[in-house]
Amino acid sequence: MHHLPRLIIAAPMSGSGKTTISAGLIAALVARGLRVAPFKAGPDYIDPTYHALAAGRPCHNLDAWMLPAAHIPTVLAQRAGDADLALIEGVMGLFDGYAGNDDTGSTAHIARLTATPVLIVLDTRAMARTAAALVLGLRDFDPHLRVAGVILNRVGSPRHAQMVQGAIEGSVALPVLGYLQRDEELHLPERHLGLIPTAEPGRWQAWIERVRERIAANVDLDQVLALARSANALQLSALPALQPVSLPKIAPRIAVARDAAFSFLYDDNLDLLRAAGAEIVFFSPLQAEALPEGTQALYLCGGFPELYAAELAANSAMRTAIRSAAAAGMPIYAECGGLMYLTEAVVDADGAMHAMVGVLPGQSRMTPRLTMGYRTIAARQDNWLWQAGETIRGHEFHYSTWETPDATLPPVYTVLPDALRPQTRNEGAQMQQVIASYIHLHFLAHPTLATRFVAAAAGAVDHCRPRI
Repeated sequence: MHHLPRLIIAAPMSGSGKTTISAGLIAALVARGLRVAPFKAGPDYIDPTYHALAAGRPCHNLDAWMLPAAHIPTVLAQRAGDADLALIEGVMGLFDGYAGNDDTGSTAHIARLTATPVLIVLDTRAMARTAAALVLGLRDFDPHLRVAGVILNRVGSPRHAQMVQGAIEGSVALPVLGYLQRDEELHLPERHLGLIPTAEPGRWQAWIERVRERIAANVDLDQVLALARSANALQLSALPALQPVSLPKIAPRIAVARDAAFSFLYDDNLDLLRAAGAEIVFFSPLQAEALPEGTQALYLCGGFPELYAAELAANSAMRTAIRSAAAAGMPIYAECGGLMYLTEAVVDADGAMHAMVGVLPGQSRMTPRLTMGYRTIAARQDNWLWQAGETIRGHEFHYSTWETPDATLPPVYTVLPDALRPQTRNEGAQMQQVIASYIHLHFLAHPTLATRFVAAAAGAVDHCRPRI
């Protein structure tokens, strides 16, 4: 058992202001001298960047669909480390998860698994007493949840806040801990995949400071802390041990893309690679002219290569370096935006074509259609990362499609059918030691992936066979 003060920040729907309230609460509590461990429910790469800035420490994801549900409390406790409390931003609406009749992976699922009190963020722009009815429904829909309080967002005035607070506290008997008033200065800019990552240029720290000031002035932080401290002890279970790799004296060096174009990456993946024996070095495909010295494997994560396609195309030295590395047999793992970068060209939303690395035949083309959702995938063949038939859960989220003229290119995965998508399909490709796919993976779902990645980087593929 482990006692960790904690709260989940939830809402009736996306767009209610969870990220703003969460980042503001984190910053306000940090300003009090508290160590706050930030978390984000679900498969999100962008919102956690704001919470990491506010907390001054990494923000980790808690995904109860991709990861074994029983491991979530232990992951929470381990990643919180020496923190005084944990704040978890939820995903979408409180009960929105895998499907309309299945809330697996939802904020509510995380709250149940971790016995964490729920703090509701309510967008009150166009309501007054109806707010009480919404809160009543959220509180009573699932008797296994503890909805503990409410913060009002986008109120029109202090009088409006007082009116809504009276309705909620009078009819539902839940405390309203405070409010944020409507203010365009607090509005975060968005684009086709959500908010803009803080890896891109912007006055993000100034925004966090503004939200912190408003939260500190209008939210009862003592009540927030009291609710967090009312959480019961976490019930922990043992996580699978990471299998060791027989390594040379010098740790194999894995170069990881990280800049404004490539930032979609779970810190847990990097932590597992380090634990398996790798040295992680970062490089910028936008700016660097060569791979880091001594690179033995590449990790090309997702991001927004389509927005930086002209700059990526202009950096011909880096494109040549990666093409040469692939030709020499270097293990290269690419997800989503990384796959797009490895194709011959990206065709942006305006129809302009930009030359990319050219390891994979064909081009990635931006479309108006969003492909998103959880996926269960099965490996098609043995390679340095997979054994044929192994399955794992992942997710995809992209507007591009990969148009390849080579129908014989070996796919990496079969996407397995489910209740929403009854047909199987092939996904990704393998060429030499390059493994590329639109599927994003969380290595905690299959820690052996980290072991195999490091073994491949060290040239010790035989050491990464699974031990059953």
